[in-house]
Amino acid sequence: MKVLVIGSGGREHALVWKLAQSRRISQLFCLPGNAGTASLATNVNIPIHKYRQILEFAKDKRIDLTLVGPEAPLIAGLADLFRQNKLTVIGPSAKAARLEGSKVFAKKLMKKYAIPTAKFSVFKSLSKARAYARKQLYPLVIKADGQCLGKGVAVCRTYAKANEFLTKLMKNKLFGRAAARVIIEECLIGQEVSFMAVTDGTDFVTLLPSQDHKRARDGDRGSNTGGIGAYAPVPFLTDEMIKLIEKSIIAPTIAAMGKEGNPYQGILYPGLILTEKGPFVLEYNCRFGDPETQPLMQLLKTDLMDILTAIQRKAVGKLKITWKRGSAVCVILTAKGYPGKYVSGMEINIPENMNKLINIFLAGVKKQADKITAGSGRVLAVCARGETLEEAIKLVYSQIGKDVIHFKNMRYRKDIAQKGLEASLWKNLK
Repeated sequence: MKVLVIGSGGREHALVWKLAQSRRISQLFCLPGNAGTASLATNVNIPIHKYRQILEFAKDKRIDLTLVGPEAPLIAGLADLFRQNKLTVIGPSAKAARLEGSKVFAKKLMKKYAIPTAKFSVFKSLSKARAYARKQLYPLVIKADGQCLGKGVAVCRTYAKANEFLTKLMKNKLFGRAAARVIIEECLIGQEVSFMAVTDGTDFVTLLPSQDHKRARDGDRGSNTGGIGAYAPVPFLTDEMIKLIEKSIIAPTIAAMGKEGNPYQGILYPGLILTEKGPFVLEYNCRFGDPETQPLMQLLKTDLMDILTAIQRKAVGKLKITWKRGSAVCVILTAKGYPGKYVSGMEINIPENMNKLINIFLAGVKKQADKITAGSGRVLAVCARGETLEEAIKLVYSQIGKDVIHFKNMRYRKDIAQKGLEASLWKNLK
């Protein structure tokens, strides 16, 4: 089969790395790809937003299956365009992708179908939003309706902070039309978990639960980012809790989308928070997570093509996914200044003959001659697999530093996956 992966980040490098191991693939393409995917697939130099050009490439090359990595093309309707032209694509329609594209759409769906989520109100008017926020107990969570690259959400501990963020969103138009509507909701307390499911619109199979790290600094401090570390599986998530999430969130969401006339096909990824009252949905994502995909691909034993074709053939009900033993941890190395204005151009040192349990998934990099340099905020992911979570953590951090994987002024969190080692967390979730 000829397979095309769309995207250029560390997630796409990890997906291409896993797909390249499949005997079912004769040709593998990545559009536009990066320096990492170039060694495993044929990169295609077409901008990711040029949807007609992407379609023509897929038709010209007779691509058998396309996997869309990032959310923006799905929200814009790339999957619809492919299906209208009788091309196989893995990913939801534009109407179904509204689960991620519009937080207001997602919240209203959850309310209608009694899917657990925080209590909320929606506002189009800044004055009405301010008046509402002034009367609430704090902390509060404020969210822009549309896509803001992970930066359109703020936990506000005082009215002053809430007013400041509302002003940025609704008056200063920090994110343009994405903040034409805002959600103000109660702040839930608990551990956040990434919970992905493979679905063909009727049946589903869940992947290993993982945990992302959004904040820029250790101890979950600093600014929100697109994600700077992850690990899987999550040791404090019991089998009983997994079954509860499947029953109370995954199954009702898929059923609700079908009832609304927007059947959901692809990867359904709700971001959850585990509270004393049970699991609640914080947000939905309509694709594989980044950076959660990187450790998941390290642990996945099943051929990824088996999963993708099961979605396409509506045979997910018969799908059995197997995993390697142990845990995997992913640490994202970022450029100085990220998630704000960052520096770039630093040469990256990656030693040869890495430990076979280590994988480097490139994201924001540029290749010039024999040099690889940093080209964006999230530069690369260092991933390690171990028999235990503690072993994986120790191994991944042993590969980061001046004499191993390094570039000038690199930044990274030193506490990725530590929550998984804190036994005190487990007791609250049993």
